[in-house]
Amino acid sequence: MLTRIISGAVGVVIMAVVLYFHNTMVLPIAVALIIVVMLYELLRAVKMHKCIPVLIASEFCGIVMPFIHATGDDFTYADYTYTGPQLPFSAGSFICGEVNFFISFVITLLCAFVIFVTWLKKHKEIKYEQVFFVLAVMVLVPQAMSAMVRINQYSENDGLFLLIMGLCGAWIADTGAYFSGVALGKHKLCPEISPKKTIEGFIGGILTTGIVYAVAFCVRGGGFDLKTSLFAFIMGAVCAVIGTVGDLSASMVKRQIGFKDYGKIMPGHGGLMDRFDSVLFVLPTFYAFMVIFSIL
Repeated sequence: MLTRIISGAVGVVIMAVVLYFHNTMVLPIAVALIIVVMLYELLRAVKMHKCIPVLIASEFCGIVMPFIHATGDDFTYADYTYTGPQLPFSAGSFICGEVNFFISFVITLLCAFVIFVTWLKKHKEIKYEQVFFVLAVMVLVPQAMSAMVRINQYSENDGLFLLIMGLCGAWIADTGAYFSGVALGKHKLCPEISPKKTIEGFIGGILTTGIVYAVAFCVRGGGFDLKTSLFAFIMGAVCAVIGTVGDLSASMVKRQIGFKDYGKIMPGHGGLMDRFDSVLFVLPTFYAFMVIFSIL
């Protein structure tokens, strides 16, 4: 328990530092490092981490995505008052959204090509299930986690607030589900995948996230507003559901391959995939809600 607490505290401190420097190169670098570790853990899960060409291709695709997203047409770092190192470019002078998407597409395609060529050369050693799993996570993980950069850039004044809310969308649900499950939990949600999750806890997590989102967005907006609180509650509830799906999906993969944890980078907690499995689904969902409904 002590190891788990210390490890969690260290993680919180690191996250706080990254959030403090959210409008500098620190954020995309941190996101890239998280992606690198998550991809390695996932490739290790299907025994592809020792296939160097596949590892390099997938990791390269993961590393560059946060920086590509950091040069999008809604880039705001240059306006930040922080006096330390700044990103050396702006959206208007460096790259537009269409080119941003094109570069992302080409890099992903090239990395996929390397993986397929490697598969052809080692078809007696590599199974198609492994190849398509690697391709799936190579696209999903970088794009989903890079949403942190996009969320931060969404609003010049509210970027940090939105980034925190996006990350907490999954973690608030976990906390609410845990306490609701302990107090009221009687009916198992998915006993064969996650024996500790209950239907009561699941509902509690949804309600907790929705209420916290409604309060937080109203406070940030300067006062109670029915439309804001309603949309925020719905967004929080949807994020809680999506986060649970992500958590269960990651747990199902571990059970099918016989893993307890994806890694050991956080003693007592497992790997980064164990910590960010639900966040992986929540971040893009949160970003989509913000773009579509413009709550703030």
